[in-house]
Amino acid sequence: MRSRSTRRRLRRLAPWLAVASVLAACAGPSAEQAGPARAPEAVGQLNSVAVITHGSPGDAFWNVVKNGAEAAGADLGVRVEYNSAGDPGQQAKLIDNAVARGVDGLVVSLANPDALRTSVGRAVAAGIPVVTINSGESVSAEYGAIGHVGQSEKLAGEAAGKRLAAAGKRKLLCVIHEAGNIGANDRCAGATQGFGAAVTLQVDISNPTDVQSRIKGALESDAAIDAVLTLNSQIAARAVDAVRESRSASVVATFDLNDDVVSAIQAGSLLFAVDQQQYEQGYLPVVMLKLYRSNLNTVGGGRPVQTGPAFVDKGNVDVVAGLVAQATR
Repeated sequence: MRSRSTRRRLRRLAPWLAVASVLAACAGPSAEQAGPARAPEAVGQLNSVAVITHGSPGDAFWNVVKNGAEAAGADLGVRVEYNSAGDPGQQAKLIDNAVARGVDGLVVSLANPDALRTSVGRAVAAGIPVVTINSGESVSAEYGAIGHVGQSEKLAGEAAGKRLAAAGKRKLLCVIHEAGNIGANDRCAGATQGFGAAVTLQVDISNPTDVQSRIKGALESDAAIDAVLTLNSQIAARAVDAVRESRSASVVATFDLNDDVVSAIQAGSLLFAVDQQQYEQGYLPVVMLKLYRSNLNTVGGGRPVQTGPAFVDKGNVDVVAGLVAQATR
């Protein structure tokens, strides 16, 4: 028979146990990630969480991730500190600082996993549970994380490529905006597989003027390109302008949403956006860490919790627009 204190504790945890069931149902297949999550260590309290991503300053995508994490912290009574650095060396230092402060949980994106292996390893060795998000699905369990929340990038890219092929397009330009980002590379690899004839273009997200110029140059030098796929909402706006300036007949599609992407879809200058629902990538890991610390729950059995892909196009953009405006999509 359970004690009165145990029954009270279980009643308090009931809402988050329900969330755990939903998360487990969302966990998708991944051959690289299969296997049990790291065994729980001990019951404790989750008072502080450090969320450390590879987002660039001012990136609308990562602002939504931050909003999700902070909302989860407010709902659960957990202090959430969000920091980001596009440079993997700086991101590693942010992780080291969080470990030194003794945070109760760590959420980290692994766009450049080799550069972060040692720092994440220090967190795990210190007994700090780690949830990876967005990038690094294939190495999450190997690095000792208790779970991964994100979108399988290669599968999302493949789905995007198939949609562009179904639209009757013949040659695809896939634009990579961050060198060394394994997620970006996986997106283009998947798009190539789903589409067929595709070429890639490397640009630097920190130099928007050059991004537009390089996309324009690629379109002018190869008239066979009739579809452009960008991997970031900010790059999408530059691609739309590049298509107009080059007088190309190419259609443009993108990953991720912001106000400009919504407006472009409504105007017909963007065919669709791949939505990975990044608010969930901020919110759900805090819930997972809360459950892990307070009730020894793990989610997904070593497989990722999938937040996408979903597609936003002319058919549903008006419904999603209000959510984008409030920075939750």
